[in-house]
Amino acid sequence: GERQRRIERGRAEAERAMDDLLARLRELPGGARKARRAARKMSLIRHFIGYREYSKHALLLRYGIYKRALMEEAARLAERGIVDRPEDVFHLTIEEFRNASVTGELDRRVIARRKEELETYAKLTPPRVITSDGEVISGGYDAGGLPEGALPGIAVSSGVVEGRARVIRDLSEADVREGDILVTVYTDPSWSPLFVSVKGVVMEVGGVMTHGAVVAREYGLPAVVGVEGATTRIEDGQLIRVNGTEGYVEIMPAPPARS
Repeated sequence: GERQRRIERGRAEAERAMDDLLARLRELPGGARKARRAARKMSLIRHFIGYREYSKHALLLRYGIYKRALMEEAARLAERGIVDRPEDVFHLTIEEFRNASVTGELDRRVIARRKEELETYAKLTPPRVITSDGEVISGGYDAGGLPEGALPGIAVSSGVVEGRARVIRDLSEADVREGDILVTVYTDPSWSPLFVSVKGVVMEVGGVMTHGAVVAREYGLPAVVGVEGATTRIEDGQLIRVNGTEGYVEIMPAPPARS
């Protein structure tokens, strides 16, 4: 299909770029030797780059085992009436969780207070960049040359695609259909299964080498990241156009209703 053709085009572009680089190296003094070394290193990098994800995969599997065990204990705490719901333990430190399991005692006001704090923090919009000295660095995109009303961002996976926006802020809410365009704040490896169904990606946070950008390129999906306020400015179900080559997103006019 189109996705496979896009992947093949990307592979061909990479091969041409490598050939061009090797040709320029051969023109330098000692170029033949330099080209051989560069070709070998590029081949190794292309072969082994995917192994970077193996350690993360193993770590996530281990975390899954830990979480299942902890949630089984949390369910027992709920059965004993120590917490209202098993999920309440997410508002405890591991030491507080352990003490509640051992002693059967817990000050529920701690959970209530932390739930309130979480709700407060969730309403805040943190700065995109803050230094170790506490300095907030702000900036903007040059929207010159972009279509009127376009949402600027960083182009991380080339191509242009139109489709229905599926705005997802939490993975537990994920409900994508074939051909949707994923619009979210950010992604991590647990979001990878969604990339099989969607045909484009828009994220508020990220850069060229963040998870969503890398996976989008692997699947040949047009993608734009760093789109400020994407999940609030784009409504779920809207028709949008993602330009992963130039780095912007357009909200398309709704089709006229049929009479």
